Amino acid sequence: MCMLNRIPEETIESIRKANDIVDLIGEYVQLKKQGKNFVGLCPFHSEKTPSFTVTQEKQIFHCFGCGKGGNIVTFLMEMESYSFYEALELLSNRSGIHLPDTGIKKESSLSQENQSILSAYKWLTKLYNHLLRYTKDGKEGYQYFKDRGISDESIEAFQLGFSPRVKDFTAEFLEKKGFHQQLLIKAGLLSLQDDQVTDRFMGKIIFPIRNHLGKTIAFGGRNISNQDGPKYLNSSESDLFQKGKLFYNFDLAKRHIRREGEAVLFEGYMDVISAYQAGVKNVIATLGTSLTQYQAKLLKRYVDTVILCYDADNAGMEATYKASILLREAGCTVKVAKLQENQDPDSFIQAHGAEAFKNEVIQASDTFINFYMRYLKKEYNMSLEGDRIHYIEEVLKQIAMISSSVEREYYLKELSNEYDLSLNSLKDDIQKNRQKGIQRDKREKNRYTTNSKQNFYQSKKLLPAFQNAERQLLAYMLQDLSITNKVQKELGASFNIEAHKIIVTHLYAFYEEGNPADVSLFIERLTDQNLKQFVSEIAMLPVNKNIDDQEIDDYLRTIRTQTNDVPSIKTLKQQQKQAEQHNNPIKAAQIAMEIIKIQKQLKNTN
Repeated sequence: MCMLNRIPEETIESIRKANDIVDLIGEYVQLKKQGKNFVGLCPFHSEKTPSFTVTQEKQIFHCFGCGKGGNIVTFLMEMESYSFYEALELLSNRSGIHLPDTGIKKESSLSQENQSILSAYKWLTKLYNHLLRYTKDGKEGYQYFKDRGISDESIEAFQLGFSPRVKDFTAEFLEKKGFHQQLLIKAGLLSLQDDQVTDRFMGKIIFPIRNHLGKTIAFGGRNISNQDGPKYLNSSESDLFQKGKLFYNFDLAKRHIRREGEAVLFEGYMDVISAYQAGVKNVIATLGTSLTQYQAKLLKRYVDTVILCYDADNAGMEATYKASILLREAGCTVKVAKLQENQDPDSFIQAHGAEAFKNEVIQASDTFINFYMRYLKKEYNMSLEGDRIHYIEEVLKQIAMISSSVEREYYLKELSNEYDLSLNSLKDDIQKNRQKGIQRDKREKNRYTTNSKQNFYQSKKLLPAFQNAERQLLAYMLQDLSITNKVQKELGASFNIEAHKIIVTHLYAFYEEGNPADVSLFIERLTDQNLKQFVSEIAMLPVNKNIDDQEIDDYLRTIRTQTNDVPSIKTLKQQQKQAEQHNNPIKAAQIAMEIIKIQKQLKNTN
């Protein structure tokens, strides 16, 4: 936080005010309006029910599940593990406000090694892209993309490249840029074989893999000739690159995903590039692996509906089913793109064009249940009565999970008509399955709410009157200078809870410096992270806009009553010392026990 002393406070304040917290957090979390606030699934801990709240009016956030909270700078520091300077730099770039050069070494949350690796990827991304587009060395790579129908605009947007068939080309280039060879081998950019260093991606077309901030953190390479080695090759995994936690093209697609309210998920890089070029821009892909639970939960934070557009062969159908289950467990609505058997997205676009892909594949997507019926039917011999019954029973289990009664009835009528079954008997089975599901959900909910979230809410309900009064009074003081002046005059810092005493002391100083009633700015000036979170929690308390003096007086009276009833630790320690001086060890021990009791109470309520 030393940067606070080196960058003018007015610059920090103007950068903070130029960036709306709802817009920024909306790039990480799907926020929905709820009254005056916005709510979503917390990005800092796993939850099924949204407890993460953002207030535009106060420009702060707080999670009522895990307790994290603060302002826009705090969010970036928590979310990206940024230093204060890095968070401010990102906000400065977003708003176009110049961040002055302080003439000192800039803080970074990344190790020196990872900074070097990112820099090497940045240089190589530019180099390989230039070689692909403008040199003879890249001609075969360029021709490959042209033959696949990829435009120059798309080559530039995805920074596609080509690594030449020269063993030491990349090593020499990076060495001239000052990079250490051993680091590049460790990062997987160079390979060491028989004491000879070569380019890991030599002779391959290059797909830069970027993180959500648009920084290249890895390469995907593809052979385009019959040379030895695997057809596809990714960078090795590292702190920066973990395949099961990233999506290809997420940095470009995320704003389109938010706008469309849907994400289209592919298996391959070329599928994404072709679809993006065809005008379907809310497109992402896994990185050569099956969808993971982490990725499913990540998508749910951003969007409710995911369209799966995998190859329509047996392997693609199997992958679609597995991904569907993970996404549905994460709470997403799943649709399945309508590709004919043995088609893949890229070849469909090449054969039929952009409009046909949008209309006949994406917009004509099947519901999960329709897909599941097709998928499951392949496993049974439908001419056998036993197989037919088992198939229907399995389908009913999935239909039972649908929340819409209209949608449930629609599929039940389909089953009833196709297999000549009574609609009432199907409904009976559905009701039994739903009852089992409700009981299972209750068990899950009970297990889930035994965590800190339940404890958090219980502790708030069980707070004593004086503590609720202190919290409510602080909520008013954070947004009203005149109330603060009244409390300072009548109560000073004589709050009962230690954390409240600290907050109110900071708040008095904050207002005395001439600052306005701005919670986000106040949080900015605090240095203790726990205190920031505590203030954001208190600031989220509902307040009455037209509060009268009587209500404030009631809070003050409640606080004073408790202050008078319970002696302070300082007073008790003085009494303990006097008892020891008067050679009264029993009384001293009794006072010591009382001190311990009060300290425990304070610890439990802070």
